[in-house]
Amino acid sequence: MVEHVVLSVDNQFIRTCSIFLGALFLIISGRIHKSIVAICGAALMILTYTLEQHEALHIEELGVDWNVLGLLIGMMIIVETTGKTGLFKYLAIKSAKMCDADPLRILVFFSVITAIFSALLDNVTTVLLLVPVTLMIADALEIDAIPFLIIEVLASNIGGTATLIGDPPNTMIASKAKLSFLDFIIHLAPIVVVMMIVCVLLIKVFFGKRLRAKEERKALVMGMDEKKAIKDPVMLTKSLIVLGIVLIGFILHGKFHYQPATIAMSGAGLLLLLSGSGSKELKEVFSEIEWPVIFFFAGLFIMVGGLVKVGAIKMMSQEMLNFTDGNLFHTAMLITGFSAGMSGFVDNIPYVATMNPLVIDMARELWPHETGTQLLQHPELMPIWWSLALGSCLGGNLTPIGASANVIVVGLAEKAGHKISFPKFMAYGVPVTILTVFMAMIYVWLRYYYDWSIVWNTWTNLAVFI
Repeated sequence: MVEHVVLSVDNQFIRTCSIFLGALFLIISGRIHKSIVAICGAALMILTYTLEQHEALHIEELGVDWNVLGLLIGMMIIVETTGKTGLFKYLAIKSAKMCDADPLRILVFFSVITAIFSALLDNVTTVLLLVPVTLMIADALEIDAIPFLIIEVLASNIGGTATLIGDPPNTMIASKAKLSFLDFIIHLAPIVVVMMIVCVLLIKVFFGKRLRAKEERKALVMGMDEKKAIKDPVMLTKSLIVLGIVLIGFILHGKFHYQPATIAMSGAGLLLLLSGSGSKELKEVFSEIEWPVIFFFAGLFIMVGGLVKVGAIKMMSQEMLNFTDGNLFHTAMLITGFSAGMSGFVDNIPYVATMNPLVIDMARELWPHETGTQLLQHPELMPIWWSLALGSCLGGNLTPIGASANVIVVGLAEKAGHKISFPKFMAYGVPVTILTVFMAMIYVWLRYYYDWSIVWNTWTNLAVFI
C-alpha cells in the first residue's frame, strides 16, 4: 500500500492544484486538444517534483492505470477489425428495411441498437460505426438527420452505463474498485433497461408526428441490398467468434482472476492472428485506434495522481463527509446529482478520474481498519460506487461536451454538413438527463437504502387480517 503524502497548503499544494485546474479549464474551453493538455499537465506534475517518474508510471494509485488503457486498446482493435467486415453497415440497412423505412420506427430501432452495442462494445466505438450509416439512411429518406444523431448519442451514453466496458468512466471505476463485469450487469443493467423503455416511449411522443418521408424515398431504402455491405464473410465469422469469447471472458474473468485488460488484449491478439494481416493491414488497424484518447487517459491519471499525493483529494473527501455528516444515503444522493451536473460540463472521464481517489479516501476515513478489497468493496461503500457510475455516465448527456461520444457525434455531423449547436443538443439532452438521473436516484434509494421489511410486514399483516 502506498503511503499518501499529505501536505499543508504550501507552495507545492498550490502549484499542483493550479496545474490541474489550468489543464481542466483548457480541456473545457477546447482551445487546445485535450490530449495535448493532458500530456503537458502530466509532464508538469513530474517536472515540478510533485510526482517522481516511477510513481507516475508504475504505482497505480498515483499514476497510469494500465488496466484501463489495455482494455481500451484491446477493444478498439477488436471492434475496428470487426467493423472492416461491414457488419455494422449491414445491421443498419437491415434494421431500416425491417422498419419498412418508416423514420419513426427507424429512430426507435437505431436507438435500441445503439444502446445494446454501447453496452457490449463501448459507446465511443458504437457511434463511430453507426453515425456514418445513420447519415446515409437519413440522406436516402431526405429527412433531418440531427434528431437521429442526438437520440443515438443519448442512447449510447445510457446503454453504456450498463456494463464495465460500455463507458470509459465505468472502466475506470471497475479498475479502482476491483469490480467485475458481472457486478455492473447485476447492479446497473436493470435500471438501464427501464430507462431505455422510457426513452423509447418519449421518442414516440415527441417525434410521432414530426418524422415523415416520401414514399419514393422509402422505396429507395427498401431497395438497398444489405448483403453487399458484408465485405469479408469469413473474417466476419472469425470476428464474431472472438467477440463472443471475449464477452464470455469478461463475464468469467473474476472466477479465473484475470483482469479485463488481459481478456481484451488476448482477444485482440487472437483476432489479429486469425485475420492473417500483413504489415500493411496491421498498420491500418493500428492507425484507426484512438491514440489521442489513450494518451489523454494516461496524462489524466498522472495529473490526478499529483492531486492525491499532495492531499487535495483527501481534503475534498473530508469536506464531502462533513457536508453529509457521514450519512452514506445522503452522500450517495449527492454524488449521483453532483456527478451528473459536473459531467455535463466537464467531460465525465476527467471527472471520474478525480472522484475515484476521493471515494477511496472517504472509505479510509470511515473504515480505517479495512484494507484492500475489503475496503474498496465494503458493503456500505458499494452504493457510492454505483451512484458515481450512474451520475457520471448519465450526466454526460447534458451537453455536447459531457462525454467523448457526444464530441465525436457533433464533429462527424458538422463534417457532413449537419451542424448541432450547443442549445440544440441541450434541448434534447437536458430533459433526458434530468429524467434518467432522477430515475437513478430513485433506483439507488429503493435498491440499497429503502427498508423493504416494512412493505413485507405490511403485506403479511394484511394477509393475516384477510
